Amino acid sequence: MRRAQLRAPADQPTSSAFARDVGLYLSRTPRQLPSRYLYDGLGSALFEAICQLPWYPISRAETALLDEHAADILTAASPVTDIVELGPGNGEKLGCLLAARPSGSPPLRVHLVDVSAAALTSAATRLGTLADVQVVLHQATYETGLEEAGSRPAGGRTLAVFLGSNIGNFDPPGADELLRRIHHALRPGDLFLLGADLVKPERELLSAYDDPLNVTAAFNRNLLVRINRELGGTLDLSSFRHRAVWNGERSRVEMHLVSTRPQRVRIPGAGLEFTMTDGESIWTESSYKYTLDGLSAILTRAGFTNRESWTHPTARFALTLAGL
Repeated sequence: MRRAQLRAPADQPTSSAFARDVGLYLSRTPRQLPSRYLYDGLGSALFEAICQLPWYPISRAETALLDEHAADILTAASPVTDIVELGPGNGEKLGCLLAARPSGSPPLRVHLVDVSAAALTSAATRLGTLADVQVVLHQATYETGLEEAGSRPAGGRTLAVFLGSNIGNFDPPGADELLRRIHHALRPGDLFLLGADLVKPERELLSAYDDPLNVTAAFNRNLLVRINRELGGTLDLSSFRHRAVWNGERSRVEMHLVSTRPQRVRIPGAGLEFTMTDGESIWTESSYKYTLDGLSAILTRAGFTNRESWTHPTARFALTLAGL
């Protein structure tokens, strides 16, 4: 086992960036907050709990696909020397993939990229126990982490991994831009593995994002807790309710925090003060859902060539392996 190395670039997300973004996005119409800020320590723990809920099958479906096809993926990527995972969560899914490495495999560098220190620590703890695996942590945006991981020695092959349907958190132009950046960071012969949730009946989608146990509601409202704690906000949690809606025209589930009364909000750390009306919402997350043709199209636009795709038969989730 090799100790995980942490690289924290100068432009990593900081409290000043959080304050700036809160001030910027809450001043917009409609009011918004970037979904990346949902994942502080408590937010990451709540999301791990969401992944265990029976109404949220994404993680289980993806893990099942990885268990079944890990050997095929690693064979296609051989001789892989570097794996770069964007948004590793707790490292469980990448662990499923690496479990299929044949005995005697050459040493492997695993680069984990996330803005959440808690997620990186959890993933490093899990993956750091694997033999002949060097874990390098990049507490950074995906773009910065890709640049750092790309500055590797010549030779070998890289497999970039973007799982958990995290691609769904990007609007179509943002998804196109991110995939182009991933393509640019890779070299001929490298591969890219993408996990994405597919369109399914509205009732199933809404149950996944507004569960009966209200875990997702707690995950969403925790963003207000974070603003109050870190920026001195006066947001009253009891005066906001969680709402999830399916926007079929845009093919996305939207999460909102809806004010249940008129209220004056002050956030000194962001230099912000405003009034919310009864029923006014703060838009906190969008989760875009894809068709198989749609996934193929966005990968092609970014310059990738689709190699293989596997779909979970009941949960409607897809893993796609693409090359340069």
